[in-house]
Amino acid sequence: MSKKQLVEQFNLRSRLKFNIDEGNIWLDENRMLLLHASAFGALRTELIQSLGVLRAKGLLLRMGFESGQRDAELARKLIDSGEPYDVFRIGPLLHAFEGLVKAEITSAEIDWDKGVFNGAVDWEGSWEAESHIQTFGIGGEVACWTLAGYASGYVTRFFNRFVVFREEQCLCCGDDKCSIVGKPAEEWDDQEYVKLFKPDNIDREIRELREEVTNLRESLCSKRGRGNLIGESQAFKSAFHLLERAADSPINVLLLGETGVGKEVFAHWLHKNSGRAEGPFVALNCSAIPHDLIESELFGVRKGAYTGAEESRRGRFERADGGTLFLDEVGDLSPAAQVKLLRVLQTGELERLGDDKTIKVDVRLVAATNVNLNEAITSGRFRSDLYYRLATYPVQIPPLRERKSDIPLLAEAMIAKYAPLYSKKIKGLSDKAVHALIEYDWPGNVRELENLIERGVLLAPSGGVLELEHVLMQGAAATVTEVAVDKAGTVQNPKKEGELRAFESLLDDGFDLGRHEQTLMTMAVDKAGGNLTHAAKLLGISRRQLAYRLAKSSESYEE
Repeated sequence: MSKKQLVEQFNLRSRLKFNIDEGNIWLDENRMLLLHASAFGALRTELIQSLGVLRAKGLLLRMGFESGQRDAELARKLIDSGEPYDVFRIGPLLHAFEGLVKAEITSAEIDWDKGVFNGAVDWEGSWEAESHIQTFGIGGEVACWTLAGYASGYVTRFFNRFVVFREEQCLCCGDDKCSIVGKPAEEWDDQEYVKLFKPDNIDREIRELREEVTNLRESLCSKRGRGNLIGESQAFKSAFHLLERAADSPINVLLLGETGVGKEVFAHWLHKNSGRAEGPFVALNCSAIPHDLIESELFGVRKGAYTGAEESRRGRFERADGGTLFLDEVGDLSPAAQVKLLRVLQTGELERLGDDKTIKVDVRLVAATNVNLNEAITSGRFRSDLYYRLATYPVQIPPLRERKSDIPLLAEAMIAKYAPLYSKKIKGLSDKAVHALIEYDWPGNVRELENLIERGVLLAPSGGVLELEHVLMQGAAATVTEVAVDKAGTVQNPKKEGELRAFESLLDDGFDLGRHEQTLMTMAVDKAGGNLTHAAKLLGISRRQLAYRLAKSSESYEE
């Protein structure tokens, strides 16, 4: 099958999308960059001059390796409908499609079942060789490192076996062409070259020194770990630093924020990092308990206190004695429960429902709500004296839309959490999936993200990545128009194509331009309540143009 036939069979051009309004280019799920080759060549030159040839070579090999792995994921999708051998052929095709080099397979010995691979490829028009020669001239070192790394990453991804390509001939050495040979890593005699694909050839002494400095700083500052609290955004750090300061004190904390921001996770961290960490952590969602039962849940009940109370039972306060009690949605407490809660906070004593015996408790209270308590106080739904007891130390937890830079970190942690539960290995998120997650407004906050990631892990294939289709949010389809490239290389806009199809169907039905124009103008005038200026704006023309066309239309009907 020819390259042209392969391009048409797998419809590669349709997978290349330009989102000009947003400044994005996509090749399927992967975000691409259209860069000047000279600019990338300048970066390449600086790497060689700064790091030396060997380290720059390793860095560029690994960069190409990553690119090849990404393209292998795309090829895996395409090959579902193709011949197995086409896998090897699509790699060079993608390499050329991205403007890097024209590749021609010269030999290939492949046994997919046994994992046997030996291949050779000739290159023509290598951008990397051209760039190297322009800067350094002809020398004794092959220099198409990113391209060799790409081939290695691509084939490795398909074989699930480390396959390494090495350049044997190069224009940079004065050869008449560039060519590479690939085989399993362990079959190469030159294992020093193979080691360049592993990021362990960076100066270890510098790395270890940095680690020592970091550990020393953490030790000196007695920095606490964040545990399940994940984030590096300024909004998250501000909330966390407030929480951190309250950890060692007995002060009551009020966590404020929208539903789903993770208030209980913050409360758990506060407990685990306080002097009460060895005590119990007890949680209660006040909105989930009927008002006539909330008091017995909080303060306990004496046997026989009411019909059905067949035995005495401890409430949440007693169960949390010596530890922390977390009351979520505290703004939904009944007035009677508010009075009793205030008394416990003031005295440290409680009475079970139906009992007159006083019980002392030592509890740190962490409350949370998504209700505006000041408004609830004004409307008489919440006691002001209780509010001042609870809000001694308020911490506002930001919604996810205000800490979008944390979304990739949260998503990766959630993938790590759920992948083992579904017996899967997930490599992470595709570029397009990350972009979609960041663009979404997240009305359900972190809880919504977690539910979505769990669903995505369930849908994604093991060994792959979470793609856009796996994490597609309700109401969060494409917010901007993408354009594709057709067979002739022309940019195509799906929205415009839809409009063209609609116009074409009108023509097929015997289109009457005058009649449709009159109908549109009449509808616009009616929608604007007879105001010609507003109607003209709806139609995208001036008021004078509309008045003229209405007059001409009226004259034609009179004739």
